[in-house]
Amino acid sequence: MSRPVLLTVDDDPQVSRAVARDLRRRFGEDCRIVRASSGAEALEALRELKLRGEPVAVLLADYRMPQMDGIEFLEQAMDLFPRARRALLTAYADTDAAIAAINLVDVDAYLLKPWDPPEEKLYPVVDTMLDAWRASPAAAVEDVKLVGHRWSPASFRARDLLARNAVPYRWYSVEEPEGQRLLEAAGATADDVPVVVTPDGQVMRSPADAELAAVVGLTVDAREEFYDLVVVGGGPAGLGAAVYGASEGLRTVLVEREATGGQAGQSSRIENYLGFPDGVSGGQLADRARRQAGKFGAELLLTRDVVALEAHGPKRVVRFADGGAIAAHAVVLATGVSYRSLGVDGADDLTGRGVFYGSALTEAAACKGRDVYVVGGANSAGQAAMFFARHARSVTMLVRGPSLEASMSHYLIAQIADTPEISVRTCTTVVATHGSDHLESLTLQDVQTGERETVPASHLFVFIGGAPRTAWLDGVVARDERGFIPTGPELLAEGARPRGWALDRDPWLLESSVPGVFVAGDVRADSVKRVASAVGEGALAVTLVHRYLGER
Repeated sequence: MSRPVLLTVDDDPQVSRAVARDLRRRFGEDCRIVRASSGAEALEALRELKLRGEPVAVLLADYRMPQMDGIEFLEQAMDLFPRARRALLTAYADTDAAIAAINLVDVDAYLLKPWDPPEEKLYPVVDTMLDAWRASPAAAVEDVKLVGHRWSPASFRARDLLARNAVPYRWYSVEEPEGQRLLEAAGATADDVPVVVTPDGQVMRSPADAELAAVVGLTVDAREEFYDLVVVGGGPAGLGAAVYGASEGLRTVLVEREATGGQAGQSSRIENYLGFPDGVSGGQLADRARRQAGKFGAELLLTRDVVALEAHGPKRVVRFADGGAIAAHAVVLATGVSYRSLGVDGADDLTGRGVFYGSALTEAAACKGRDVYVVGGANSAGQAAMFFARHARSVTMLVRGPSLEASMSHYLIAQIADTPEISVRTCTTVVATHGSDHLESLTLQDVQTGERETVPASHLFVFIGGAPRTAWLDGVVARDERGFIPTGPELLAEGARPRGWALDRDPWLLESSVPGVFVAGDVRADSVKRVASAVGEGALAVTLVHRYLGER
């Protein structure tokens, strides 16, 4: 592969020459420095680089440029080189624009002019972006082809897995000529979907999650057999624990059964998370946390399903569904919760065929011009309604209760009220779903009068509470009647410590009934179901891990 390109664009010739000079001095041997004097000129240069197959690692754009400002340029540049890391050059007066850029185009950093001395203010930032670019999926993965059917649950799962793990791919429908040509070339049929074609011509028919993850460059196997800390679950709590554990010198591995981010990672926009006044998508937040954990040396194992936890003296063993295992001194359980099943006639057969649990953001394009229904009245349902309102003809929220006030943040209620595409039907439930190979209609019921109505629908997104993923801990870690894990003082019954507790102290605040096994996030009994609190619990759990390791 040729040297990666660092592209800088600024309409001020003096500034343009200065930044190119400083970049060339530090990175000129390993990278090619390209500079442009306008957004249009820079985009033209990027198109030529794309045609020649040259990699672009870093885009550094000035904010204040005529005709096309830096944010507008970066938005268009992302379509050409989505893997390239992005930075914005701003003056002190442009800090509001910098914040908007971080949220709108997910820039990695912003640099204030002047950046002297570059050894302190420029080079470390570019070094970090280059490291992130090199750590992202290789450019060849962009040529992975995925052939499937829009109403195939397995095809939806493959798309969702790739999208949530930020793996670039190209989607081809079996109903389109190009999809049919790819199937014929691969020696496959529509019954084999999803069919994956790798850049080197390897064909995979209906691959398992771990097989698909491995072939697109995700990490599925641990480098070691023993760690200081194993984190089970890749949501905000698990990512928080991984970042703080690795940054504080613990040999840390995070194990996630699907994709990092958890339920929060599927959110189209989180607007009440500290430090993001314009909101941030769950995918962006998860991607940043994932890169941050990797920066500090944490391993992230994806598509690995944990099925057992064992305690052998001071050693804690985590076993996988495929028979493998890893061990550690301590474990943080951050498995989160799953959306509960709708549990009505027809729903199970239509899951992935019009009935979806969570936001399923890959379905946005398919919702264009259609009538979409969202079940649930909490923040996650409201965020999904706002997202799909930008694509669908209409979005109807179905809420069992009499209003949204009891379960949704005030700011989100106000946004929904101001969005004409969204309507809210309170005291309403879904009692049946209908369709042959995909969802075609819903039967709704008024919970007060019992009156029923059947309405046409092609997409139903379900957000009805959460069930903890803890069945695999049965008989090992104490759980409450709902499956959540009590910790600390909640484990004491009339002052007595939990059964089998061998230490001469009470369980600490986030510690489970097994010493050295800590719990963080939504899976913990009586936790606050917010992203910020989950991240905080992940960090606090690592503090307790250090204390636990110190007493051994």
